Amino acid sequence: MSCQFLQLFLLLTKMSRKRNFDNGPGPIPQRWLHCPRKAFSTVGEKFLAFKTPLDARYDNQVDDEFTFHPEMVFASAKNMKLKLGLWIDLTNTSRFYDKNIVEQMSCKYVKLNCKGHGETPSPDTVNLFIKLCTQFISQNPTQAIGIHCTHGFNRTGFLIVSYLVQAMDWSVEAAVNEFAKARPPGIYKEDYINELFQLYGDIDDAPPAPALPMWHCEADDDTPSKEEPEATEDNEDDDQACGSTGEKKKKPRREAAQIKAVFMEGIPNVQPVTDMEITTEVQKRIKNLTGFKQSGFPGCQPVSMDRRNITLLQKPYMVSWKADGTRYMMYIMGPRQVFFIDRDNAVFQIEGLSFVSSHDRSRHLLDTLVDGEMVIDRAGGKQHPRYLIYDLVSLEGNQIMRENFSVRYRTIMKEIIEPRVEAMKEGRIIREREPIGIRRKDFWDVQTTSALLGEKFTKKLGHEPDGLIFQPIEEPYQAGQCPTVLKWKPPSHNSVDFRLKIVTENRPGMLRERLGHLYVGGKNDTPFAFMKATKEMIPLENKIIECRYEIGNGRQEGKWVFMRQRTDKSFPNSFNTATAVCQSIREPVTNEILVDFIQSLKEPIRQPMAPPPRPPPQRRPH
Repeated sequence: MSCQFLQLFLLLTKMSRKRNFDNGPGPIPQRWLHCPRKAFSTVGEKFLAFKTPLDARYDNQVDDEFTFHPEMVFASAKNMKLKLGLWIDLTNTSRFYDKNIVEQMSCKYVKLNCKGHGETPSPDTVNLFIKLCTQFISQNPTQAIGIHCTHGFNRTGFLIVSYLVQAMDWSVEAAVNEFAKARPPGIYKEDYINELFQLYGDIDDAPPAPALPMWHCEADDDTPSKEEPEATEDNEDDDQACGSTGEKKKKPRREAAQIKAVFMEGIPNVQPVTDMEITTEVQKRIKNLTGFKQSGFPGCQPVSMDRRNITLLQKPYMVSWKADGTRYMMYIMGPRQVFFIDRDNAVFQIEGLSFVSSHDRSRHLLDTLVDGEMVIDRAGGKQHPRYLIYDLVSLEGNQIMRENFSVRYRTIMKEIIEPRVEAMKEGRIIREREPIGIRRKDFWDVQTTSALLGEKFTKKLGHEPDGLIFQPIEEPYQAGQCPTVLKWKPPSHNSVDFRLKIVTENRPGMLRERLGHLYVGGKNDTPFAFMKATKEMIPLENKIIECRYEIGNGRQEGKWVFMRQRTDKSFPNSFNTATAVCQSIREPVTNEILVDFIQSLKEPIRQPMAPPPRPPPQRRPH
């Protein structure tokens, strides 16, 4: 029955998912969004490698933090004290930007069509590239050459290495390493590396391809499927999925997001979905239900409370504790088809968990999407994994997200929790056989904030609290970042998730020092901050780490302090998020400021919600 339902569901969604880009420039290239904009430095002191820019026509598909217009290349070059005199475009399309933008910057534009779909650049292309660059450099010895393909790695790297070997007499090993140093991880297609060593060295000396970068493992767009030609007109590495180096077999583009997907530790009966057709359809369906127009995780993202947005609490709000658990959306597709989606948009399936319809107790709940967090409660010497539902997006295909929070909150209990409790009483659901418990997370009147901060409440929780969440009552659910849903943490808990790059600095007359360069999303060119990197942090190179800021005193400067690796995240916080956290660190909303402000509000908010705060019971039937 479940297989037939799934097949029907996939068929119906396939019929409705085709998108039309005829009225615009087309979709952004696959895997483009999180790809680093440009190389850290020039290659051979002459070449600046970068991914293809997208002009302003794509701004409605790209968040501000990921924008990469052609003009930004010239601005970056200027900061690097470079004068770009030649711009070489290796893509097989002209839709990404207007070449006139380049030429208006007093830079010569050259289109050098170079196939990247499963084959290395041809000898004719290599020879033309070398001739072009040699002539330009001889006439303009002080100027640099900008070069890009779709992502600025494989085709770009192949041609630059070829030039360094043939025109500048570099060894192929040195040239490949030089490109990788400037544009890590360098050329990552094994057939490209092998071809270079076959041409210019010894194939037996060819190194293995590096691990694919994390941005390559993110299906960060919503481009048409492979049957639609525009989606694949210029993708240099579409034939290579994450985790593969030389295999030529075409794989679905979202397989990458699943290869390294890991669910929260300690939760039984949960596995990553390996069927990429199911993965894609679950992601598509969730995106449709939330109305999310961008790429990535479609859940509502709160913002940090600061001394400005705290005034929002003058409007009707409810409050709950912020659990130190793991955020997941849960999609109930049908019987034996219950999925969790993490913040990397990876899809997991849980076995042995059932939900029944409130209208027909013999029927399983269908097409329902909720938001919540997974926790492990500890009581009586045992661990109890539970999923706490705190919001409702869709109920049986109906977008409840459009209702205000009061309606959504009551509907969680009426349509999801209570039918399960009745089914347990009737013996149709055996709670002891289920892998996790399901509960609605409690929210209270905002005037009870001080009680939630009290030691009595926090001690009775079965898991660690990590702050507070303030939920506006009168607003609909908003996919993506929502400026009116506020998260508050004690100043000592404010943290940022960075991508760590470890750099060893050698300064004349000083001991070598190992520094951690901390990067945030959308700013891959320069570190957001720095920290001292210990020997224990070396294995965390290129990983996501959570850091808190330790404020200095009169004698010592403030510093970032490592807290933990974020194994549940593949991308750092965005620049805007990191900046907001830093603002809250500089001007913290302390416990006293928060409680005093709430107590200054005239009237408690009267809503038919949960009773005043009380310690949650240790055992519930659900």
